[in-house]
Amino acid sequence: MSKRPIWLCGIAGALLLTSQAGFGQSDPNPPKPAEPAGAASATPGAPGPEIRDPWLAEWLRLTPDRRPRPLVAGRDYGMDEKTGQFIWPKATPEVHEGQPFPGELKTWDQKSYAKNVDVLGFYPGVDSPFHAWANIADFGGKRYLYIHDRDYLRILDVTDPRHGKIVYSRGAVWGPKGGSEKFDANNVHDYLGGATIVWSAKLGKPIIVASFEIGRYGLMTEKMEQPDKVAAQRHYNSLKGFRVFAMDGPLPSQWRLIATRTTDYKHPDAPIGQQQGSGSLDSPEYYGGKYMILSSAPDDSYALTEYPNYLYSPGYQVWDMSDPADPKFVSQIAVPGQIMGNKEHENAYLMNPRAGNRTSWMGSRMPIFLPKPLEDGGKIGFGAMGGLGLWSFDLSDPANPRILGSVNTPPAFAGTEFDNADVSQYERTGYVLTSGYPMNRDCYEPYKDVFVVDARDPAHLKVAGKLPQPQVPPGAPFTHFCQRGGNFGPKRSNSIGQPGTWRQGIIPYSFYNAGVQLFDVSNPADPKIAGYYVPRLANASELPEYTLGKGVLAIFTEYDRNIIWAFTENGAYALSSPLLGAPVLKAPAKAWPPR
Repeated sequence: MSKRPIWLCGIAGALLLTSQAGFGQSDPNPPKPAEPAGAASATPGAPGPEIRDPWLAEWLRLTPDRRPRPLVAGRDYGMDEKTGQFIWPKATPEVHEGQPFPGELKTWDQKSYAKNVDVLGFYPGVDSPFHAWANIADFGGKRYLYIHDRDYLRILDVTDPRHGKIVYSRGAVWGPKGGSEKFDANNVHDYLGGATIVWSAKLGKPIIVASFEIGRYGLMTEKMEQPDKVAAQRHYNSLKGFRVFAMDGPLPSQWRLIATRTTDYKHPDAPIGQQQGSGSLDSPEYYGGKYMILSSAPDDSYALTEYPNYLYSPGYQVWDMSDPADPKFVSQIAVPGQIMGNKEHENAYLMNPRAGNRTSWMGSRMPIFLPKPLEDGGKIGFGAMGGLGLWSFDLSDPANPRILGSVNTPPAFAGTEFDNADVSQYERTGYVLTSGYPMNRDCYEPYKDVFVVDARDPAHLKVAGKLPQPQVPPGAPFTHFCQRGGNFGPKRSNSIGQPGTWRQGIIPYSFYNAGVQLFDVSNPADPKIAGYYVPRLANASELPEYTLGKGVLAIFTEYDRNIIWAFTENGAYALSSPLLGAPVLKAPAKAWPPR
């Protein structure tokens, strides 16, 4: 396989910043850095682009330049001919092209592999080749699957998952020549981002809460070299926040917009183009009760991040959703090392070995994960904060949340670290799983372990182990998944808003070119691989070369029907496994979301 371009998805024990007080008592409205007096070069001492953005210029002045050097395949990393295993890079820059190495397959593997998993159905072309969010809602005795990301939305009637039907389609359908509709990432206004569907007791019907954030692909590749694109993100031409829709039926024509909010809570009336911060990232953590938690940077001072195409280090927000038509801001959460202009935050950031690497994502990408909803007596939450590590929070008073503890690991960049946390086993065991995911192709970055964290004492988090790496299935034409090409590593496990309840002892993970991996975590300190489904990889007869190699990029599990939906670059699989139980091939006994 030749070099291929890639697209990037959209993708400790201290006080914290809230709406009332701050870490180190920071000013809730920190002063904007002085405008750069002249050209600020991205590389000190060398000619370079002018840094016009004051926050970006201040970040450059604050941090050293520790960019990792490019590595040479076969010398610095690659296959070990004696063992048949892969020697991982120690640190790499973020790159936009594939990095094939000696011993990698020359064509995309067309075999599929399964253990303890059966395929119920496959639906080609129902998702984007780059990313997929999913939701489920039941109407009139039928079950509907929503697959979406920005410019596209597919709604499938999956009452019988073996014979799903598309009932609504918006946005491009992809083929070997690309998408059927032109997509301009710089002009995306009316879209459905990460979303959560819940039942509103107040309205007596389901509602959708949809996140609106700055796009994470197709807008900017290097913030130190594209001042016009930096300015465009500061003055983004779409909402930075979230919208709430009442669902009178399964189709968008039956939804009513009932609320719009910006996450720029200091300027709640700011119009589009003047709203600060990142907007709301990914799917809101919300169960239909009083409190909702978002991932968000509220303003431009949340600027301490290394990621080359992103300007913010998102924290968290708590919102009061007692009346979903009138959401009210409750509190903002930050951890040390996020806020520019606050010396204690800046010092904490500089103590992080990732500072200056011009590569690492810092801050959250998803909301705080709750083992139990706050309305049901939950008090503890866990936040994956990229290169800042995993954090635990006391949310017993949502207006005044407190940091309890944190844990971090040695840097593993490029790629994203501490992207998500799986709290499905926490109530039973006291353990949390957490991982990042690969962004570079062809294993041109350190492996992204799934860490098992002992959180029985949330104030003293400890890494207790790791999930095993997927092993090559019998009959495969390679000895290590890196040789299969594309991306290899974990993406995410449980999604927000999955029907039913988490299954104890079993966790499914999407694993890119290693497909869906099912882990036996009945004893989290001794995890094992119990099953998998590794689908064939799409090829250039189906999709453009630059979209290929992702494999399973997202999953969504119907625990009430024992069905796993696996989304690949070329379609969606409906899977079942005896590890979850016999699949239900008709409408469930109880409607989702729960009334």
